[in-house]
Amino acid sequence: MTLFWTISAALLLLAIIFLMVPLWRKSTSSNDVLRDVANLGILRDQSEELEIDLRNGLLTQEAYEQGKLELQTRLLEEVKTTGQPVVKIPRNPNKVLAIVLAVALPLFAIPTYLTVGNTKAMLPLEQQNAAPDTGPVRTEEGLQELISELEDNPDPNSWYRLASSYIEMNRYEEGAKAYEELLKLVPDEAQLWANYADVYAMAHGKTLQGPEVAKMLETALDLDPNNITALALSGSVGMERGDYVVALENWQKLFGLLPPGSRDAETFKVSIERARSLLAAQPGGEEKLAKMPFDPSTQQASGDTAAAITGKVTLSSSLLDKASPNDTVFILARAAQGPKMPLAVFRKQVKDLPMEFMLDDTMAMRPELKLSGFDQVVVVARVSKSGTPMAQSGDLEGLSSAIKPGTKDLQVVIDKVVP
Repeated sequence: MTLFWTISAALLLLAIIFLMVPLWRKSTSSNDVLRDVANLGILRDQSEELEIDLRNGLLTQEAYEQGKLELQTRLLEEVKTTGQPVVKIPRNPNKVLAIVLAVALPLFAIPTYLTVGNTKAMLPLEQQNAAPDTGPVRTEEGLQELISELEDNPDPNSWYRLASSYIEMNRYEEGAKAYEELLKLVPDEAQLWANYADVYAMAHGKTLQGPEVAKMLETALDLDPNNITALALSGSVGMERGDYVVALENWQKLFGLLPPGSRDAETFKVSIERARSLLAAQPGGEEKLAKMPFDPSTQQASGDTAAAITGKVTLSSSLLDKASPNDTVFILARAAQGPKMPLAVFRKQVKDLPMEFMLDDTMAMRPELKLSGFDQVVVVARVSKSGTPMAQSGDLEGLSSAIKPGTKDLQVVIDKVVP
């Protein structure tokens, strides 16, 4: 960009020179005025010569008078500016115009270009088309710039980015305050409430205990009963206060939403078994466990397994520099025709790519909207810069063609930037 502005400044200066030089040199005095000045000088010299000749006796008084009369006659005929100070050339107004243009041209040209021009015109094509940076900042300078931007344009994406930046810097109290402002703008997003509960807990003694966190998680699950983050945290709340029934209710439901054999599924399987053991050790625990059966081999196979879609998601090499390892990845299926609400969805991170996936009826966000209930669906893989499943400008995305539920070995490549 430095080269671009240098070239622009040089061209602007050249234009000013082309305008100023002719105006600066041009005289407003007409040829007649210049001729009158010259004639006055000649006539004055001739008058002085007549006087000298008279004193020297070269002319008679009569000849002298006759010569003076002739000079006066010529003066009236040849000099048209008699009675005016013709010898004083007035100030040139074109010079004033030249100065005004030299000042006005850049004052008008620069704002006009910034309004209608393309300041990225000198950049390589891939940089011109690059999406704006929407990931968290990691420097104090970048943080202050982001805060300044928020003062001018307090949009949800910027608030989310600020909250993520604070969390990245382990400044959880400020991150919680940023989430509080964000949720004033986007109050109906379950994932944001779950994230808020998490960072709020970190900012207040790193514990999930307390009515504030419980209310945030309750709100998240009211908005989305299958929100993975809210289920995980709600189970942890139960474990912290020794309420293993609450822990198992949330974790066993969460387990059914996870891809079979995934690292998360294995992790929560261990946590569930530990919670069941602790519950069994309590008085009346065995009776409670009997009402909460858990069989990992059948839990994930519930629903219409014939409708399950399996495949692999990869990130295009051309977009690697536009994604951070901790950016959220949503893999979801939605109806090819009809409601756009996801029929099945789960969440991972860019660092997990490439990855195998499975979408089935156990991942339905609403019981009446399942994969098995539609003839054709589209699988979407999205790198979400905001951490929300809603597509935002700057997100990275890949889509399959319309496929039938039950399709196996589907390949989805994240290869475009959401405009």
